[in-house]
Parts: sequence; structure tokens; C-alpha cells
Amino acid sequence: MNRNQLFEQIIAKRSFLCVGLDTELDKIPKHLLTLEDPLFEFNKQVVDATQEYAIAYKPNLAFYEAYGLKGWQSLEKTVQYIRSTYPNQFLIADAKRGDIGNTSKMYAKAFFENLNFDAITVAPYMGEDSVTPFLGYNKKWVILLGLTSNKGAADFQFLDNPPIYQQVIKKSQQWATPDELMYVVGATQSAMLQEIRAIAPANFLLVPGVGAQGGSLEEVAKYGMNTQCGLIVNSSRAIIYANNTELFAKIAGEKAKEVRDEMDVLLQRYL
Repeated sequence: MNRNQLFEQIIAKRSFLCVGLDTELDKIPKHLLTLEDPLFEFNKQVVDATQEYAIAYKPNLAFYEAYGLKGWQSLEKTVQYIRSTYPNQFLIADAKRGDIGNTSKMYAKAFFENLNFDAITVAPYMGEDSVTPFLGYNKKWVILLGLTSNKGAADFQFLDNPPIYQQVIKKSQQWATPDELMYVVGATQSAMLQEIRAIAPANFLLVPGVGAQGGSLEEVAKYGMNTQCGLIVNSSRAIIYANNTELFAKIAGEKAKEVRDEMDVLLQRYL
């Protein structure tokens, strides 16, 4: 999916919502545990209930790798289901990969060729040659970790002057165009969004931390939106775990609609 196609989906749905599929067996409704593949069934029902309001889905790979081969199979089935049933959805592999060039090349093959994700999150610490193997795929994206919202972000990302996170974003602008490079910016770091937009005015930003982590959607839109929206805002737990009864999918859909309705107002205000 290219940038114009992504923007078309945002306009069509009046939404820039990404639903994070951070699926844990310990948290899904117990009635699903008797099924052959409870992880996939949970994801399928959540996707069916929320796809009208979301423009993207983001499985976090750790939540599938933790269950070994069965977890990986659940992930594959989830991706295949979304691809075949809702082909206009943008699919993000939240994998945070990044290694020496030949290793990154194989990661890119795994997620772009075999699993057919649209985008993958990548850690920039090892520099350009660890990132470039993910680039050059037609209509595929690298989402580089820019500024994260965890407490430990202060250990490295704010060091130096200008801070390292700004240096990472500025330097990486030389590696790829805004048609293939996005950045992760935590919603709880919304005060820095203006500075990031000055460095990367055209790039899409993947913004986690709205919902259970307490980030402000209003501030994210105010400081982060550009002429093509430029935002994909992720919400995971606040949507997928809003209810743990047999009504879980219905409630997830209602929560997604609430977020979409707020996004619709913000798109009208700032776009």
C-alpha cells in the first residue's frame, strides 16, 4: 500500500486508527480456550468487529512467538484472514527488528515476502546498513523507532544536544523517502511532536500509547497531523480487552467506533 492509498483509506473511513493485536491466552475470554486456535479466533472476531473503524492492524510479534509454533501459526492465519477478507487494511508487523545487513535481509524476506505485511517496525541503533535491507520493497514500509514512551526512553533517547532521537530522525531522512519511511513516536511524548514534525514534515508517524497508556489523541492530532493526516494512532488493550465475556467482540467494536468518532472530529479540525 502506497502513501496515497493509505491516505484514501483514512479519508474514506474518517479514521487513522490502528488496532493492536497484542493477544494473550491469559486475557482472552475463557469460552474461546476450548477452540482449536483460540488466538486466531479472538483476532478474527476482533477484526470483524472493528474493521469498519480501523485503517490498520498491528500484531505485536512477541505475543505470538511466546507460544512457539502454534503462536506463529495463529499469526499467519490472522494475516491471511485480514489479507483475504479486508484487503484494504494496512498490516504492521510490530517486530522491532534491526541487525547486520544479511540478517536484516532475511527478516525483510520473512515479513514482506512470506507473511506479506505492509510495514515492519525497525530499531535504528545499528545504523544505516541494518535498515536499508528493509527498504526498496514495492509499497512496503519501514517504521523506524523514533521516540518511545517508556520510562527507559530517557536513558539514551534524550542524551546529547540536539537529543539522540532528533539525530536519528534527521539522519534517517537521508536513507529513504516519506513514501517508504515512517517513525514510531509515543503518544505520551506529544510535547515533542512539533519538533519531530519540523524534522520530518511529510512522514507518517505510528503513534502508540493512546488509550490504556494515557496519551492524548487531541494533542497528537494538534501537533502531529500534516496535509495527508500523517498519523496512524494505535490502541490495543483499551479496545481488544474492553470486555472478557461472549460480548467481547461487540464491545471492542463499540470502543473502536468511539475512537473513530473522535478522530473524525479531529480530521475535520486539523486536516
